[in-house]
Amino acid sequence: MSRYDAVVKMWQDWKGHTGDDLALRLDNFRILFAYNSGKLENAEINYHDTREIFENGKVVGYTGSTRTLFEQQNQKVCYDFLQDKLIAKEPLSIELICAVHRALTEGTYDERRYIVNGERPGEFKKHDYVTGKNEVGSPPDEVENDLAELIEEVNAIGAKAPLKAGAYLHARFENIHPFADGNGRVGRTLLNYWLMSNNYPPAIVYEENRRAYYDALQAYDEQEDLTPLVQFLEAQTVKTWSRNMDSKNPTPHKKLNSFLL
Repeated sequence: MSRYDAVVKMWQDWKGHTGDDLALRLDNFRILFAYNSGKLENAEINYHDTREIFENGKVVGYTGSTRTLFEQQNQKVCYDFLQDKLIAKEPLSIELICAVHRALTEGTYDERRYIVNGERPGEFKKHDYVTGKNEVGSPPDEVENDLAELIEEVNAIGAKAPLKAGAYLHARFENIHPFADGNGRVGRTLLNYWLMSNNYPPAIVYEENRRAYYDALQAYDEQEDLTPLVQFLEAQTVKTWSRNMDSKNPTPHKKLNSFLL
């Protein structure tokens, strides 16, 4: 059994069914996911502030930018919003995607997007934006149809191949680039929502692995090759949950005498 398959089995052996069960299961994960997902796009975000927001609802003595504070607060708002949706197994839909985007980007749009372009959190883009080396995403008037097609595709696959379907959902969503801002944060959140809805473990895309992550997305953009992203997500899932697995056979810690030699 591969390490990834072992993580999947560990997740599926868990018998929690309530919101409290899920909150306990994801207690540390939710903070690390929010921190890393935000850090990928905003260097100002730090772990201490993110944890303070999740645990205490505020940051004492905050001195950073307003946008960064909103981005971190919005991660918690979105997590709380999706918790009940997960328990109810609400299917992926355009309405849910827009609600996730609104939760994650409220108060973060800059002047150009909000005032000049008239774009809003929770609404599809009205202009083209560069999304990759050779991509600008779907034209604004095709976004809703492209998303509807994507949702239909992944919902048709369902539990047959959750990881591959999730990788495709993420890659294609980023390729469509439906919103003026926040597509990465929304895409990573939807990926984990999809995985957990199909009883597969969620994954953190770690900030220190950003290069491999963007390379995997680029492989899909340029060659429609999904394999690098599937392999990357397998590795990140193992990295995310390895501590839980290793805790069953912990490595003995170094004793004091070893530091005195």
